[in-house]
Amino acid sequence: MNPQAPTQSKRPLNVLQKATNKQVCVRLKNEIEYKGKMANVDPYMNVILVDAEETENGSKVANYGKVVIRGNNVLYVKIEDRL
Repeated sequence: MNPQAPTQSKRPLNVLQKATNKQVCVRLKNEIEYKGKMANVDPYMNVILVDAEETENGSKVANYGKVVIRGNNVLYVKIEDRL
């Protein structure tokens, strides 16, 4: 590793905050997923999704206008347009 090379560390919260207004998939610890546009995220990783849909085991369960997801239930957040 070159000590003079600049290292770019990406903090997860900063990455999520920059993904505001982008399509994301939020997977919860209970294996339920929500897909929608991320309207906001806070330091506790509480997420607000708009135009959200809930899926379980790959099948669509419901559509919601707005969903608030508590951060301690989140397993991961996948930013759709980055993959």
